Amino acid sequence: MTNEHVIDGTAAETTAAAPSSQAASSDKGSKAARRRSRRTLVVGALAAPLALGAVGLSLAKPGEVALTPLAPVAISALAPSGAVAARGEVAEIFGNKFILQDGSGRALVETGRSGEGGGLVVKGETVTVQGRFEKGFLHATLIAHADGNQVRLGPAGRPPGTLDWAKDKVGLGPSPDVAALTAMVTAAGYSDVRVTGRGPRHLDVAARGGDGRERALHVGFDGQIREKRVF
Repeated sequence: MTNEHVIDGTAAETTAAAPSSQAASSDKGSKAARRRSRRTLVVGALAAPLALGAVGLSLAKPGEVALTPLAPVAISALAPSGAVAARGEVAEIFGNKFILQDGSGRALVETGRSGEGGGLVVKGETVTVQGRFEKGFLHATLIAHADGNQVRLGPAGRPPGTLDWAKDKVGLGPSPDVAALTAMVTAAGYSDVRVTGRGPRHLDVAARGGDGRERALHVGFDGQIREKRVF
């Protein structure tokens, strides 16, 4: 009986040892799998923000300044100006241009690169367009739809390629003190000061000179004022 007990015990120990070895191996495999899983999660956790960051950078807009809001004038009253607004119905669309009409007349609106697909406006809708009126064109910088949605438009022509513009595009450019800069323009003898946009180191401003004529001004963030053109 003693021998049976020993044999049974040995058998029991032998049988138990095998699963124990398998369990240890299985446990090691599980731990390795868990480590691989954790590494995968960590890599994923790091990669996701980087991917999102890249998308965020590619979609980032330049640090915008608020444009001076303007009351619309009748289309027939449009005159050369660095900043003016008109409200009317979209009569026709031609690529990145469309005809805006009201009861007094029609104007051809140019939307630059932003409107090349022709999808900024819909024929028959009423919009308010703000921008520069020159040589018979209303060069839009902002289009306000009847539902309150506003679309800011970039400058016409090729996009600037300097480092300052690139930094500004990803939100790394300086933040101007718009109130202080426009106050400097007024102190320099200009009136009817209107902010029309910004560059990486300057504001674009429309204002009237002492002779009453419209000017387009380049106002540096350092306070330097330069006349770009007279309308």
